[in-house]
This record gives sequence, C-alpha cells and structure tokens, in this order.
Amino acid sequence: MSSRKTYQDAVEHLNSLQSNAATLEAVRASGGRLSEFAIPEMLEYLERIGYFPDDLNKLNIIHITGTKGKGSTSAFVNSILQHTKPSWKVGLYSSPHLVAVRERIRINGVPLSEEDFTKYFFEVWNRLQANDKRRLAHTSLMPGYFRFMTLLAFHAFRELNVDVTVLEVGVGGTYDSTNVVPKPVVTGITALGIDHVNVLGKTLKEIAWHKSGIFKEGVPAFSVPQPSEAMKVLQERAQELQASSLTVVQTPDVLPQITLGLAGKHQIQNASLAVELSREFLKKQNAFDDKGELSQTFIEGLCATKWPGRCQTVPDPVERGLTWYLDGAHTSESLDCCMDWFLSPDVSLDAEEIPPSMKRILIFNCTSGRSGPTLLSKINGKVAAQARKYDPSSYFERVIFCTNVTYADGHFKGDLTTKAISDSEIGNLTTQHQLATAWSSDLPAYPQQNIHILPSIEDAVNQIKKINDNSTSIKVLVTGSLHLVGGVIEVAGLSRVAL
Repeated sequence: MSSRKTYQDAVEHLNSLQSNAATLEAVRASGGRLSEFAIPEMLEYLERIGYFPDDLNKLNIIHITGTKGKGSTSAFVNSILQHTKPSWKVGLYSSPHLVAVRERIRINGVPLSEEDFTKYFFEVWNRLQANDKRRLAHTSLMPGYFRFMTLLAFHAFRELNVDVTVLEVGVGGTYDSTNVVPKPVVTGITALGIDHVNVLGKTLKEIAWHKSGIFKEGVPAFSVPQPSEAMKVLQERAQELQASSLTVVQTPDVLPQITLGLAGKHQIQNASLAVELSREFLKKQNAFDDKGELSQTFIEGLCATKWPGRCQTVPDPVERGLTWYLDGAHTSESLDCCMDWFLSPDVSLDAEEIPPSMKRILIFNCTSGRSGPTLLSKINGKVAAQARKYDPSSYFERVIFCTNVTYADGHFKGDLTTKAISDSEIGNLTTQHQLATAWSSDLPAYPQQNIHILPSIEDAVNQIKKINDNSTSIKVLVTGSLHLVGGVIEVAGLSRVAL
C-alpha cells in the first residue's frame, strides 16, 4: 500500500486546522484581544518553516486590503501585470476559494496543480511538525487554517521564483497574517465600510486604523476616495508608519468607456486603484515607461480580468433556458452593488417587455454572525426602488434558503468543508428559518408556498431543476455567501464554464 500523500490528504490535514463554531464564538466574546499576538506568532511559524521576514521582500509584493473590492482589485492587478509583462511569473494569493482550495494560490492566473499544492503543503506541514520548539508559550503547535495557507503561499512563491506577488489581506490589516512582510513594493486600500468586519462593533475609524496597518516605512501607499473620517485616519497612519506617500487615486478619463472584465459599476473604482498600483510597481522595478496615459497592455489586462463568483453571469451548460447569476456579496454594501448589477437592463430588467414566461429565483444564505434580515431588506429595497413596475412580492417567483452544506447526504466537498457553523444549527436549519421569517416579515404578501427551506446546496439546485421545464427562461440569483456560490458552481456542474 502506497504511503504517498495525495491532494485529498492535504485537504483533510488543512481542514483539521479550522476553528470550530465554539472557538470562533470565544474569540468574538473576547473582543478580539487575541489579535495582539497574531504577528509575533506568525513570525514564529515563519521561522519554524525556515524563513526570516526579510526573505519575503524577495517576493516583490503588492499588498492590498479594504472591506470590499480587494479581491477584484487584486485580480485586476494580476491581469494587468500578466499582459504588460508576459515573460514574468505573477503570483496571486487571495481568499476565500470557490470550489478548490488551490484557487487561493495562483501562478499567472492558474491555481496550483493538485501535485504542486500537495508537494508544497506537506513541505510546510512537515517542517512545522519537526520544528516544534516555541518561544511564545501561547503559540499552538500548528497555525490556524488561514495562517497555514499564508505560510504555504509564501513558500510556494519562493520555490517557484515569482517575479511579483499580488498579496490580498485576509481580514483587517494590522494583525492579518499577511502583514509580516517588512517591505512590500507598494500598498493599496480599497473602499472601507463598517459592515464587513463589524462583528466586534468597530467604528469606521477603527477599521481604517486596522486596514492602514499594512503601510510600511518608505513604501508608497494608494487608496480609493474614502469617507472623510476614514481618510483622516489613513493620513495620520501614513505619517505614523512613515509611508513615503499616500495618494488618493482618480479615475482615468478613458476608464468608464472600457468594457472591464468584471461586471458592475463599482468595478471602475477597483480598476482605477489597480491601474495606479500596477503603474507604481512597474516604475519601481524600472519596467515601465510611464507616459501618464492608460497603455494598451493595461487596457487589455483590465478587459481580460476574470474573478469568478463576483457579478458573474453563467448560462447553464446543460439545462436549456437556465442562467445563473453568481455574486458572493455578503455585506449590506456589497449587496447594494450586487442588486445594482442584477437589476440593470442587460441582466434582469430588460429594456424590452419581459416575457411572462421568465422566472426569477433567489438562492440565499448567510452565516449566523451576519444580519440576515438587514441583507434581505437591502435586496427587497433595491427591487422596490429600481423595478418600479414590479411589486417586490412578485419579483422573485421563488426564494430558496439553504445551508452551505454541499450535498444532500449531509456531506461537504472536501475543499468546501466548514467547521464554523455548529452541527445543531445546520441540523435544525436555524439560520434558514430565521431568513424565511425575515423575508415574510418584509413581504407579508409573498406566497408562503414559494419559500423553500432546504438542508443543502444540492437540494437547492435540484429544486431549480424541478421548476425548469425547458420552455421557460429562468434567471437564478445566488448571493449572500461566497461559500454558497462555490457550492452551486460545484453541484450544478458549472466549473468548466464558470472558473
């Protein structure tokens, strides 16, 4: 019997590092006080796998944070650099993944192969197991899931000799595990808002303080326009941390006329930041002749950008007449952008009279820590404001509230396993019943028989297939959770066309 480790072995080992629901609740209850140990612990893990912080500077890092748009901005930067410097090896580290955890670590836009992921995974795992001496008493033997993935990304990018690394922050900035890089080449902050990380009751000023923790001495920083109270904090922190400059980016005149690879008006701002981050990086590397205009390679990169699960339209490859609209929006602000996109004339509200046979269906879920009623009210409020000839009670013919469990037998796809929700909550469909109650409260006239509470994503997809009779045009909006979107891509067989 072979003892060779497989990709599934790596995924199982990785999943063992997840925090369970009780642990996450304890962290929330602590007010996040454990954050102060995050960087010292991460530095210790880094040393245990054979690296010093200065080694990370060789990765030539573009460090990006924000509360919304940081993934899209990272994707734009990645594509611009690939098109401008096709001979370069561009590394991209982002989160979360949609279908396979390998998606988090990409080379020139392509996820690590299962073979490479497994190889680098067990090199990091085995080093941590072998080098078990710890300086800090509170440091656990093994890091948590995201910390391990960050260590794995650093190791893979060093082994693969990338020319540049686009590094997306996980959560926050100051205490994020990516923030052990002493000197990135350039840093960027996307739009800031209070709802994405407001589980601990942070103010916008506090959020701006945490995000600006990625600023570094002598390193230029860029930001999109922010609310005045947030911008004041960014300016103060740029001085405190001695960033060489802090520039608020403006939208290039030509940018609104370009058909960006990512849909939605909000992407113009993300693309503007990506342009400036890319331009500054290339100047620093003496690899760009800046003429003060948007070069053709930049435009090509912006047009070719792909970032699955964000305002993405996917015609079903098998079911005739069925189109999936996928957006992992999970905050009030991002849902605002999602609904602007879904209600736009070229998506859901056609300029011509909509045929009576067309049906719209909503599949929705959110984690228990988020405010489901508020998010659903945002959806219905947008429908009421923009779809004026429709009663919000009839705009979506059906609504489906399901868990993020992948399969109807109660199991998760290995890469999509989550321990963040208690078994009792999943088994009792607690969140889903709360969402259904909130929907009915918001829309008392909505027919109860058209609300479905289902235990898995597979059940939800099967429900859609029951409704589809191939003579009807069905538009399905899937939103509220990137994990939900990833599960739908997996179960509905959309990977080939969506990823």
